[in-house]
Amino acid sequence: MAYAHSNDGIARWRRIADRLESDILSGAIAVKLPPEVELSKRFSVNRLTIRKAIAALAEKELVRAEQGRGTFVNDRQERRLAYPVGPTTRFTENIGSLAKDPGGRLIGSKREAADRDVSERLGCRLGEPLIRLEMLRVADALPVLVSTLWFVADRFSGIVASYAETGTLTAGLAKCGVCSYRRLNTEVTAESAHPDDAEHLQIAIGDPVLVTRSVDVDEEGVPVQTARTRFRADRIALMFDHPQ
Repeated sequence: MAYAHSNDGIARWRRIADRLESDILSGAIAVKLPPEVELSKRFSVNRLTIRKAIAALAEKELVRAEQGRGTFVNDRQERRLAYPVGPTTRFTENIGSLAKDPGGRLIGSKREAADRDVSERLGCRLGEPLIRLEMLRVADALPVLVSTLWFVADRFSGIVASYAETGTLTAGLAKCGVCSYRRLNTEVTAESAHPDDAEHLQIAIGDPVLVTRSVDVDEEGVPVQTARTRFRADRIALMFDHPQ
């Protein structure tokens, strides 16, 4: 049935969003939104109007877009995960505390020379050999972040093998002689997803991602690693600890 237009001053995309939200909450739409072309015909509007309505639903965390698959309805209990950021930030413990199944894998590693930004963060000389790791992290099989980590090669020459053997970064660092480390600082920005990150995170190119740049230090205050992490903005809410 075609959608009846109204002159009551409410934008068409908002009225469509309200109708779709009603269908979602009632269970009439339970798994996946119909394709944009089908919704355009149903409501007798163009696809740009439909996209604005869907964007409004996404802002309310009712739906999520999955690249190449469509727009899916979120489980009512599946909202943004509150990801604590504090002195002992650890992915597995953070997600585990939320009763989510944490996981991940190493998606790349290489040796490279320290550029100015990374050398300043690690407190090493410009051009010093580093080991760079690229990691993908998931919660309940859904990708939530991609992280790039840098380590001084002389100190952590075995980090790749240690991570592969233990399956966690914390245990891998312990095998390299660092049994305790803490977060020194965290910088947060927002960016648009680049193609590689979008593919790994299963989002559209240009979708918003939260980006953190951080430095972890050992018990003596010596930098252990610096990281640049990209979080799915629709799945993660960063929560910062403020110890008393």
